[in-house]
Amino acid sequence: MSQREVNNITGRLSLRPPQSESLAKLASAIEASPAMLRPNRDAADVAAILATLKAQFPKLQDFEREFPSLCFALATGVGKTRLMGAFISYLYAAHGIKHFFVLAPNLTIYDKLIADFTPNTRKYVFKGVAEFAAYPPEIITGDNYEERAQALGDLLSPVTINIFNIAKISSEVRGGKAPRIKRLSEYIGQSYFDYLAGLPDLVLLMDESHRYRASAGVRAINELRPLMGLELTATPFVETTKGPVPFKNVVMDYPLARAMEDGFVKEPAVVTQRNFDAKSMPPEEVERVKLQDGVRMHEATKVELKTYARTNGVKEIKPFMLVIARDTTHAGALLALLQSDAFFDGRYRNKVIQVDSSKSGAEEEEMIRRLLAVENVDEPTEIVIHVNMLKEGWDVTNLYTIVPLRAANARTLVEQSIGRGLRLPYGKRTKNEAVDRLNIIAHDRFQDIIDDANRADSPIKLKTLILDAPNAGDDRLQSRTVQPNLAAALGLDRDEDAPEPADAAAQATASGVPVATPVFTTAQERQAAHVVMQVLAEYEVRTTDAPTRQAFLAPELQARIAEAVKERLPPVQLSVLTGTDAPPELDLADVVRRTVEVVVKQTIDIPRIAVVPRGVMTSGFKPFTLDVTGLQLQPKDRSLVGQSLRTHEQFTLSAQSRRTERRLEDYIVHALVEFDDIDYFTQASLLYNLAGQMVAHLQSYLPQADEVRNVLDLDRQLIANNIHAQMMDHFYESATEYTVEVRRGFTTLKEPTYTVGAGQPVRDYRHTVDEPSRIKQMVFGHFSRCLYPQQKFDSDTERRFAVILERDADKWFKPAKGQFQVFYKLGVEQPEYVPDFVVETAHFLLMVETKARNELAADDVKAKAEAGALWCKHASDHARTAGAKPWKYLLVPHDQVTEDKRLIDYLSFEKASRT
Repeated sequence: MSQREVNNITGRLSLRPPQSESLAKLASAIEASPAMLRPNRDAADVAAILATLKAQFPKLQDFEREFPSLCFALATGVGKTRLMGAFISYLYAAHGIKHFFVLAPNLTIYDKLIADFTPNTRKYVFKGVAEFAAYPPEIITGDNYEERAQALGDLLSPVTINIFNIAKISSEVRGGKAPRIKRLSEYIGQSYFDYLAGLPDLVLLMDESHRYRASAGVRAINELRPLMGLELTATPFVETTKGPVPFKNVVMDYPLARAMEDGFVKEPAVVTQRNFDAKSMPPEEVERVKLQDGVRMHEATKVELKTYARTNGVKEIKPFMLVIARDTTHAGALLALLQSDAFFDGRYRNKVIQVDSSKSGAEEEEMIRRLLAVENVDEPTEIVIHVNMLKEGWDVTNLYTIVPLRAANARTLVEQSIGRGLRLPYGKRTKNEAVDRLNIIAHDRFQDIIDDANRADSPIKLKTLILDAPNAGDDRLQSRTVQPNLAAALGLDRDEDAPEPADAAAQATASGVPVATPVFTTAQERQAAHVVMQVLAEYEVRTTDAPTRQAFLAPELQARIAEAVKERLPPVQLSVLTGTDAPPELDLADVVRRTVEVVVKQTIDIPRIAVVPRGVMTSGFKPFTLDVTGLQLQPKDRSLVGQSLRTHEQFTLSAQSRRTERRLEDYIVHALVEFDDIDYFTQASLLYNLAGQMVAHLQSYLPQADEVRNVLDLDRQLIANNIHAQMMDHFYESATEYTVEVRRGFTTLKEPTYTVGAGQPVRDYRHTVDEPSRIKQMVFGHFSRCLYPQQKFDSDTERRFAVILERDADKWFKPAKGQFQVFYKLGVEQPEYVPDFVVETAHFLLMVETKARNELAADDVKAKAEAGALWCKHASDHARTAGAKPWKYLLVPHDQVTEDKRLIDYLSFEKASRT
């Protein structure tokens, strides 16, 4: 397998584990059957390739085509377009393939693919691929191939990607006609189709292949005779009158259940009114109630998203609600209702669009413009009505509420509904339930959907677990605590029952620990050295006597240490042995000297720094104007109850009144004072001012006084959360002055604990990792400059950086939690920051963070960098007074971690504190 290229592309494109696994499967298929890359094959060659790959992929039964074709089934929202970019990058980098033909099932996906393969667009799939930086792939489409054909010989791009709409080709071949692509081109002396068919390295990529597998257009495309086909879909089966027929060429299956469990998509939940009886209502009333409750859920979600964005300092997401209509006539009626005064007093007029085939001309253009802009916070659309136009290819991340009004069985209802709303707006789960949840309003089908989701074959539950074949090793998990090398170097890692040095050396070699003879070998020496270590630890807080461990090298301080050790050692018992049999007298000064030398060599001085206020301390909130933009909570008459389809957890949007307040503002103020950081007695004036602003806003769009009181009563906590998040932006804290205190000149190295398989071997850090997605499960050793015998890495980038450190650093290690006790501010939280590496060189001490390039601008990464850089600034100030080495903070992009660079080259990535 071309593992180097796989690892390189995985890192540069920041592939998710299922994408990386798919790429690795393609690479292993080509490695197992190199004939996949050979042109001019016959049927026997294809059969031989199939036989070879069947042994490698258990689910593979047949290519179902006249050429090798592999299907990669990835759940919606995981990133199939990015995987196509990875496939193309890999096939070019590893095997020199330069020609690709990409099929789209419809115009929407066709336009989307062209945009995603075009440089300088928001979702450009080759961002970070060095081979395409100067000359990106040439994009030839079904609209411009005739005019581009005349320039084929002059293209500078290393790779050509043809993107065609299969639906258009299918329409052209009706009645047995040849598609336009087969017509003669005067520029190349043959049809463009024949030109493509004659290429020796054409690879066919089929997006959403389930949509057109048996179409006439695909039968025509099959005559291209590509080297291979790569199919991507979220639903690897074809619907027939007899039911779904599964694909027979699936080599990678990552279903929706796994995507939900791994946190790559939203959690779908079905919502109903508590004690709702659909049978007692006419269908029109059921629809009206579902629409109203959908809007209630939508407005509550809108507030939750605003609060989350403000609390965590991230971009604001504007949610919208999707209504699925029966047909275009029904859609038109719904549009009229939702924009009428009868629906929430006309509050959603001009905020609803109808998307279906009934529009044409200027109306259609306006519909498409608003649909494509629905993610924009400033775009007014909050409700989208559609019949069946919004299928694959409409990749929005802000769909949070779905109201299906079309009759269908429970499974079809769920599968057709949730597909468009699964993508996460922040690219990952936030651990905030409202932000991570997709709500399906299904009052009349609630129990049916729950029952279907609990079936063993439900797509919500369906997962495939493939166990590795048993081997002689022990695969049980165990907890392993790793001591620093310091203990082993002194001989303090062994007790009386420890193996003899020879046996210990054999065990160490097997576990990846460099073999070295300990400084102290007798029980008497080890006992004294243990007490020396206890005394040295007490000097951590005596920063005047020992600002760094280098102070221990002074003979005067060693003498004082020896005196303290002598007082703590138990009295020596007189030995009955005499002469040569008597044990030698312990040279305590020598034990102290040798212990100190090893300690200085096997540690890095990490001071404990605190910034503390001096003088008068004041804090509070500054007055401000409340931001109520887009906040339109609606009154409630019944509680809504929702249930997650995967975890079965329930949540409630309550409509049960609580305590009635005399003043409207009291509903909000009484909820605000429950926050720990709000003091009523000092902030009462501000609290009532903010509450008054909110009440005035509610009164501006709710005409009835009882409606205002209803919202304040039932949504008091939601409103309070939003106001509190805004208050935090205006929080102030001041002191007469702040001082930096170095409370410890150095700190004892922590002993990290890992969870590993009992039979897990210690890997050589120099060896390339075949499965980078599993690197967190691996333990690495065979270090010579690391302060620990073993380390675990969170990514292959970290492992490769360790290779550079082993070559160029004096010493290094990966710190455990609590080693630095550095904290950073992220919203209202202050998590601990644990950097990736601590490094000592001849002239500097380095705190290093390696990070994927596309994450460098993330708020948490910037907050960590500021905290780390500020700590390094304070540590350098301390070092300057102690005559020690200064600290630097480095934030290194992952694509810069290559072995051709020296450690000194990374100093260009230093981040200075802005404080």
